[in-house]
Amino acid sequence: MGAQWKVKHKEAASNAKGKIFGKLVKEITIAARNGADTATNAHLRLVVEQAKKASMPKETLDRAIKKGAGLLGETVQYHRVTYEGFAPHQVPLIVECVTDNINRTVAEIRVAFRKGQLGASGSVAWDFNHVGMIEASPDTPDADPEMAAIEAGAQDFEPGEDGATLFLTDPTDLDSVQKALPEQGFTVLSAKLGYQPKNPVSGLSDEQMAEVEAFLEGLDNHDDVQDMFVGLAG
Repeated sequence: MGAQWKVKHKEAASNAKGKIFGKLVKEITIAARNGADTATNAHLRLVVEQAKKASMPKETLDRAIKKGAGLLGETVQYHRVTYEGFAPHQVPLIVECVTDNINRTVAEIRVAFRKGQLGASGSVAWDFNHVGMIEASPDTPDADPEMAAIEAGAQDFEPGEDGATLFLTDPTDLDSVQKALPEQGFTVLSAKLGYQPKNPVSGLSDEQMAEVEAFLEGLDNHDDVQDMFVGLAG
């Protein structure tokens, strides 16, 4: 589980198009602040690729880019806010939110953490490595993730979901590695910055794990939550 928590028992809900598009639109809007040209804006290029893979309509994609770049005359500003704390049983957790109202979001996140513990900035981040995360699938059965990681410049790799591989990079190498992986026989599914736990919690009972899962699911259902990174083994 470690690097990024995903809902296990509500896959259909988590993968609903509306929810995915909503998160991507916010991410595109933020990325486009630094320019609407994907050729010169690496962050925007990465998110646009994710949007295309999710089959976002071109009209929705173009509008999000123009909105973020200030080309539509709209004043909505999204802010990225990171919260740190613990899920039940002292499981460390980093929650990334994107919001147009920080005061509202922090009040609601405090409520969502009532069965856990919301900490101050830096209270949990020290127990995670800030890394680039690239999820990629092999183009052929004999594609070698270890060799691909070495040749593309990734720091490490680990098995992902559904036969994919999660390549871990230095944050500054995220763009170059995701560009290099196709030459090594891997199709990039997603690429972003995230957090890898240094000391993931293990040994929880089934009952304790159920409490953690329920807590994380509640957070994941919040509209402003973009990503969650959990120090949980398995």
